Amino acid sequence: MPAVFHWITFDVNNLLPHRWQQEVIAVTREADYRNFPRTPLLSREAPGVKSIPRGRVHADQVRRRLPWLYQLYHGQFRELIGQWWAESVHTSADDRYGVVLNVQRGTGMRFEAHIDSNPVSALLFCTDHPAGGGELAFAHDLDATDVAAINRDCSVIRPHAGHLVFFDGRERPHYARPLVVESDLRVLAAMNYYTDSYPESTRPRELNRHLYGDPL
Repeated sequence: MPAVFHWITFDVNNLLPHRWQQEVIAVTREADYRNFPRTPLLSREAPGVKSIPRGRVHADQVRRRLPWLYQLYHGQFRELIGQWWAESVHTSADDRYGVVLNVQRGTGMRFEAHIDSNPVSALLFCTDHPAGGGELAFAHDLDATDVAAINRDCSVIRPHAGHLVFFDGRERPHYARPLVVESDLRVLAAMNYYTDSYPESTRPRELNRHLYGDPL
């Protein structure tokens, strides 16, 4: 039997600036909305799924438009997570994938079923979804290879604005469910952290080739 999946949640509203949600939502108007191709090595989508529609505010935009979020990623968020992790936690030296915004608009978008390449993933929820939809679903079956398999038996995290969750998602397939209201908007900040035993150098080079065109 696989180990029980667990995550840790903090309410970090007291660390966020005044009108932070309005700032984040304004930045989503510049998001890159398109069908993103499935991610090599990490995807846990069904074979017939070649791309998934969603939006992304890239890391350079986050650093420029939301400098407080970039600073929290490197500062107080890292320190907070480090108090609960078994070893030292480090931010990414490569700013291209340290902290980004993942965005869903309407009912036609979701986030890819996948596993993570980094040992500590942190998510800051920027919107609430009391009507349902937009939940993070984590498979109990480590061999789940599509959305249906994840949904059959999973743990679910519902988004609450101003809550920071972190977990190790390297083995457990997970994805973000579609929204259920066409006018709804879901935004979260996704942050990559590393540890002494699993440093940034372990990040698969195929990912940067896929995302940024880096040579292998």
